[in-house]
Amino acid sequence: MKVLRRTFLHLAAAALPTLAHVARAQAYPIRPITMIVPFAPGGASDVTARIIANHMRTVLGQPVIVENVAGAAGNIGTGRVARSAPDGYTLIFGQWGTHVINGAIYPLQYDVLRDFEPIALISSNPWLIVARKTAPADNLISFIAWLKANPDKMSQGTAGVGAASHIAGLFFQHATGTRFQFVPYRGGGPAMQDLVAGRIDLMVDTPVGSVPQVRAGTIKAFAVTAKDRLTALPAVPTVDEAGVPGLYVSFWQAMWAPRGTPKDITSKLNSAAMKALADPVVRQRLSDFGQDIYPPEQQTSDALAAFHKAEIEKWWPILKAANIKGE
Repeated sequence: MKVLRRTFLHLAAAALPTLAHVARAQAYPIRPITMIVPFAPGGASDVTARIIANHMRTVLGQPVIVENVAGAAGNIGTGRVARSAPDGYTLIFGQWGTHVINGAIYPLQYDVLRDFEPIALISSNPWLIVARKTAPADNLISFIAWLKANPDKMSQGTAGVGAASHIAGLFFQHATGTRFQFVPYRGGGPAMQDLVAGRIDLMVDTPVGSVPQVRAGTIKAFAVTAKDRLTALPAVPTVDEAGVPGLYVSFWQAMWAPRGTPKDITSKLNSAAMKALADPVVRQRLSDFGQDIYPPEQQTSDALAAFHKAEIEKWWPILKAANIKGE
């Protein structure tokens, strides 16, 4: 009898980790989830994150609260998530800038690849070359001529030194032979506010931030930095059509958890994100802002991991060769 009892206790003890794993998977989430957007409200990442988070809430049965933690081109918010408990209750909604560019130009206290567990690749989009409403130009070629006639006198708003918008502006200068000042902000939203107000002259901005203002007539759009026109702004030409072929700039957005977050939790989060991206209302809202949603096979955690690694291998040599340093 004692032998049977010992055997039973041994088997029960062996089964406890598996039972705990199953219980955790079934229970998660039991409280609200915080999704950090490492930029100020109103920018591309903020708007896209809120659209996705709102639908994930209905799938997960818990609030998904978007919190803006801006500063240092996204490094402050991203670093907070890297140091957070790996329990699935703190996520980062990052992008090409926070998880590729920053790793090459800043001395970070975290690793942009190894310190995060991939959840889902969300969307990508080309950018728009936009200017204040009163800019004395009606097309990209005349706008470039105006910039050349005023070297170092005009200003571009960016989301910070070394941010994706800054890199895009440097690429624009290199491709067009222009020179202008860069004005760093805590995010795309505040920069756009100053462009609308006429306090800065131009931006190379995401459709999420620019499309509503272009439609409202508060800023000018000269070109889309891609081979194809935007569905959301079909009248705006591509850079090829506008006379500056090959000036292509786009960025992608994705979701991660801190390193060490259990696979069963990241799988639940991935499922919720994929269901959001499959929803017709979500898809339409993202399309309205110029977002291209990745096909389902590219939305998986494994696909994001492979894509993220490939992007680092592509861009880091270019950025380091340019000797760009974040401040």
